[in-house]
Amino acid sequence: MSIATKTGDQGTTGLMYNRRVAKSHPRVEAYGTVDELNAALGVARAAATHDYVREQLLMIQQDLVVLMGELATMPEDLPRYLKDGFKQLTPEQTAGLDHVVQEIEAQQITFKGWATPGASVESAALDVARTTCRRAERRVCSLQAANQLANSEIIIYLNRLADVLWLFARWVEHQL
Repeated sequence: MSIATKTGDQGTTGLMYNRRVAKSHPRVEAYGTVDELNAALGVARAAATHDYVREQLLMIQQDLVVLMGELATMPEDLPRYLKDGFKQLTPEQTAGLDHVVQEIEAQQITFKGWATPGASVESAALDVARTTCRRAERRVCSLQAANQLANSEIIIYLNRLADVLWLFARWVEHQL
């Protein structure tokens, strides 16, 4: 089967369970922006010089695959999605991010005011990922505002992830 299915040539795309929506649909905007975030994290991981950062980013990218699948499923299809063995984002995954925040903050890194990205390629890549994460969070909040978000943990996770990425960037700069 070719990647060029041509099914999107008229401006629609497929969700889970053969549902078709406009490519401009808020759900597509949400999971598409999370996909952009995943790609930005890939760049940040490739630029990372510290094993700890690389390992954490890879685990986060794996969480985002789960999150994208969940976002690509209409709320009325969620029971079927779960029955088929797909996973939802859980509070335990957010707790993992909370643990990362605690580990970094325990190092007493000091910072004042706004960050100016670009001290290094690694920290700049982390800041690009952070801002992409904030955009993804806004897109998911739009789904919630339209009563189209079944799992509010997604917003909590993305909010925490942006904090983690900010801390990673400042930690990397501190290492310089």
